[in-house]
Amino acid sequence: MTKTIRLTMAQALTRYLARQMTTIDGEKLPLFGGVWAIFGHGNVAGLGEALYQVRDELPTYRAHNEQAMAHAAIAYAKTNFRRRMMAATTSIGPGAVNMVTAAALAHVNRLPVLLLPGDVFANRLPDPVLQQVEDFGDGTVSANDCFRPVSRYFDRITRPEQIIPAMARAMQVLTDPAECGPVTLSLCQDVQAEAYDYPESFFAERVWTPRRSLPDRDELAAAAEALKAAKKPLIVAGGGVLYSGASEELARFVEATGIPVCETQGGKSSLTDEHALNMAAVGVTGTSAANRLAEEADVVLAVGTRLQDFTTGSWALFKNTGKTIIGLNVQLFDAAKHRALPLVADAREGLAELSAAVKGYKAPASWIENAKAGKAEWRKAAAKVTAATNVALPSDAQVIGAVQRALGSDIIVLHAAGGLPGEMHKLWQAGAPGSYHSEYGFSCMGYEIAGGLGAKMARPDKEVVIMIGDGSYLMLNSEIATSVMLGLKLTIVLLDNRGYGCINRLQMATGGANFNNLLRDARHEVLPEIDFVAHARSLGANAEKASSIADLEAALGRARDSDRTTVVLIDTDPLVSTGEGGHWWDVAVPEVSARAEVNAARRGYEEKLKLQRVGD
Repeated sequence: MTKTIRLTMAQALTRYLARQMTTIDGEKLPLFGGVWAIFGHGNVAGLGEALYQVRDELPTYRAHNEQAMAHAAIAYAKTNFRRRMMAATTSIGPGAVNMVTAAALAHVNRLPVLLLPGDVFANRLPDPVLQQVEDFGDGTVSANDCFRPVSRYFDRITRPEQIIPAMARAMQVLTDPAECGPVTLSLCQDVQAEAYDYPESFFAERVWTPRRSLPDRDELAAAAEALKAAKKPLIVAGGGVLYSGASEELARFVEATGIPVCETQGGKSSLTDEHALNMAAVGVTGTSAANRLAEEADVVLAVGTRLQDFTTGSWALFKNTGKTIIGLNVQLFDAAKHRALPLVADAREGLAELSAAVKGYKAPASWIENAKAGKAEWRKAAAKVTAATNVALPSDAQVIGAVQRALGSDIIVLHAAGGLPGEMHKLWQAGAPGSYHSEYGFSCMGYEIAGGLGAKMARPDKEVVIMIGDGSYLMLNSEIATSVMLGLKLTIVLLDNRGYGCINRLQMATGGANFNNLLRDARHEVLPEIDFVAHARSLGANAEKASSIADLEAALGRARDSDRTTVVLIDTDPLVSTGEGGHWWDVAVPEVSARAEVNAARRGYEEKLKLQRVGD
C-alpha cells in the first residue's frame, strides 16, 4: 500500500518545493532560494501557515511591492544563470495582478519564476469575496486569468490533489532550457487549506540538472558547410551563452577560428571586454566596431539570441545580400528566425560540436585584422565620451566612465529602461560572465532596485551596482528598505535628468515637440523639487549628492567601503547621448502632421525603411 501523509494543499506545495535541489560546481543546493511573500486574506491562512512550517528549509522574504518582489525573484534566477530560482506569493486582487508585469518580463526574457497568487473560493459559496473580479458572462473567470498570456504554464488549483500533476508540469517548464519561463499556479484560497492524503513519494528529494541537447547531424553538417565557406563570418552572442555556461567554449571557438564576436544586451559579458576579438555591443545600441562587421558579414552565427529588433537594427543591420544566418539555439522558435539555418542545441554543446565540425577553418587574416582595427578605433571613441569632465551637467556616458573608474569591472552592474541601456551596452567594459545585468527584453522601468536586490541575494560576495534614472526610481524604489532590512548592501547611482530624458530625445528625433516627458514640459502648476537624498535616507539607506564627476568617484569609493545600501545622486543633462556607434531603429513617424519637423522626419524615415530586408 502506498504510504501517505495528510497535509493541506499549501503544506504539500511548500514541502515539495523544499525538496527540489540542484548542483552547481559539484555542490548540491536547494533549487528554490526562497519565497517572496506579501500576505493578504487570500494566502495568509493557507500558504502563510505552510511557509511558516518550512521556514528553515525554504526561507520566506517580505517585500513592500508585489511587482518588485517578483522582479527580485527573476533577477535572482538571471544572476544564477537559471540554475536556481525563487517563488512569489500574493493575495488575490491587486496583489496578484501587480505581478503580471513581472510575469511578462520573465516571459520575454526566458527566465524561471514560480508565481503563486491567491484566488477566489473554488466552492464559490462566499462569492463574491473581497477583491474578486466578477465576469458577467463567465463564472470561471478571475483576475488571475490575466496571467495566462504571460505564463509559460498556467494552472488554477481547484482541488488539493491537483497540485501533484501541476507541480510536475511546473518543474518541467521551470527547468527546461527551451521552455523556460514563468509558471503561474493560481491557488484558490479555500483549497489552500483543504487536506489530502498525499503519497510520500511526492516529497522525495529530486536533483534537477539542465538538459543539454546535442545538434541534429544534418543541421550540424549544413551549419558547418556554411561556416567553412565564410569569408566574413561574425558571431552574435546572446543570453543563451550565459545561461548555458558556454563562455569558455565560446572563447575556445573564437580563438580556434578567429571569428569576431559581438554581443546582445542579454549576451554582454559572454566574453570579457578585454578579449581581442570581442567587438562588444551590436545593433541599435551597438559599437561602431560591431555594427561595421555586421553590415558586411556573409555568415552570422547567432548563438542563444532571439534576434529582436534592437539586435538586428529592425531588420536593416545585416546588409550582405548573400548572407547566411545560423541560428544556434535551444529553442526552435528562435533558431529559425530570419530564415536562418537552424542548429537546435544547447549553446555549449552546440559550439563544441560545431568546433569539431569546422576544425581547421580560420577566418581570413584580413577580416580578423579589420575587426581588431575597428575595435581599437571604437575604444578611442568610447574613452573620449566617458572621460572625466568638469561640466555642470554631465552626460550619462560621463557618469558611466566615472563608475567604471571608481569601481572597475569586478562588480555586477545592473540597469533596465531609459537611456542607460543604450549607453551601458556600448560603453561599459564588462568583466566576468554575468557581471553585466541588463533587463532590456521588456525594458521595464522599476526593475532596477528590485532586480539589484535579487542579484545580491544570488551573489552576496559581489558588489552590486545599480544605475537608474530619476523616472525609474520614482516608479519603484520601495525595496531599498528591504535591502536595508535584510542587510543586503546595494550601491545605487541615481541620475537625475528631471524627467523621461530618453523618450524626450526620441520624441525630438521623430520631429515631435518637447511634450509631457521632461517635468518642465509636462502640465504643472509648480515644478517638483524632489529631495532624493532625504527620500533614500528615510528608507534607511546612506545617501549623498555628488556635485561633479570627481565628487561622484569619491562618493562611490565611500559607498564601496560601506556595509549599507547607499544612494549616490548626480544631476545629468537630459538632451545629450553618445553619437558614436548605434544604428537606426524602426519607430514609426506620422505620415502627415501640422509640424514641419515631423514631415521632415517622415521623409527621413521612409528612406530608412528602404534599407529593411523584410523576411530576410
